[in-house]
Amino acid sequence: MDTLTLLDRLVAFETVSRDPNRPLIDFVRDFLAGHGIASELVEAEGGRKANLFATIGPADRPGIMLSGHTDVVPATGQAWTTDPFRLRVEADRAYGRGTADMKGFVAAALALAARASGRDLAVPLHLAFSHDEEIGCVGVRSLIDRLAARGIRPRLTIVGEPTGMGIATGHKGKLAARATCCGVAGHSALAPNALNAIHLACDFVGALRAGQDALTEEGARDPDYAVPYTTLHVGRIDGGTALNIVPSRCTVDFEIRNVAADDPEAILGRMIDAGEAIAAARRTDFPEARIVVEPTNAYPGLATPVDSEAVAFLAALVGPGPTHGVKTHKVAFGTEGGLFASRLGTPTLVCGPGSMDQGHRPDEFITLAQLAACDAMMDRLLDRLAA
Repeated sequence: MDTLTLLDRLVAFETVSRDPNRPLIDFVRDFLAGHGIASELVEAEGGRKANLFATIGPADRPGIMLSGHTDVVPATGQAWTTDPFRLRVEADRAYGRGTADMKGFVAAALALAARASGRDLAVPLHLAFSHDEEIGCVGVRSLIDRLAARGIRPRLTIVGEPTGMGIATGHKGKLAARATCCGVAGHSALAPNALNAIHLACDFVGALRAGQDALTEEGARDPDYAVPYTTLHVGRIDGGTALNIVPSRCTVDFEIRNVAADDPEAILGRMIDAGEAIAAARRTDFPEARIVVEPTNAYPGLATPVDSEAVAFLAALVGPGPTHGVKTHKVAFGTEGGLFASRLGTPTLVCGPGSMDQGHRPDEFITLAQLAACDAMMDRLLDRLAA
């Protein structure tokens, strides 16, 4: 199968993060087996979900690993013009959920594996396909643990998130947390005699906004990012049961996306202190008052040196940028790359077909030209591995 045919098959698997990815993984395992390539699974949720790892070529030396996640974001509620889980090719575009983020790269990696199976490789090619990336890079952790236990440290890991086939050397880290604000319930007609947890939450959001202002004005800077400083973002507030009840509980879900020079744990610590100060100010009248802040998920940033051997190697595969020499950048979105780099110790870069401008949107697409460019990179990689 060529890359476009494989992409058609992959898009048809409705691997939204809340659903199993196992049918897709079983397809990949059977496809590889059909080319004489053995693979192993790292299962989760009783086998409903799994990561897959495979090696083509000699396993006794460091190789090149291609990493991709198999889950996608939901299409529910989006104004798609056609079935999001059926590939539609029109002009130079292939439409479907996950085409850009990031089944296009996975399809190209599988097509490469099929070609590599007929070559005598001097350097191994590794494939690492994961689940549940879209909900915080959750699934890949067990795969990394398995690789670390076996002493597998690739010479280079390429995470194929969409970069327009440019080379991304970094992204911010992310720490997600929840603030649980606890007040005292009461009848709304007697609201001053109760402690409104939503009001506590609003005060806490104000503290978060003040923290953002401080980071914007005085925090560390990295000009390689479109937003060059660390950000604090509130994504969800949940509280109250009825209009005439003063709510006793409200939660605030927020995140920190930090540049490398900022410590997200230190920022979280300041938010914990701010929450305690808000609650303490009310505790004389309401001993139950409290704001408990707890992290819910985190992954590290990625910062691969521009002058590293890894960048030089990948640059030779993708070709120079429009300016003289190698053009690199950093991406705004997070990836599994930080986990590979920090937990496995492998030099890691992000490079893949398509644009994240199309990801997570209705009528998501990837251009056929981008798929062709990725295939060309894969061919050059295969020649290097077989040299």
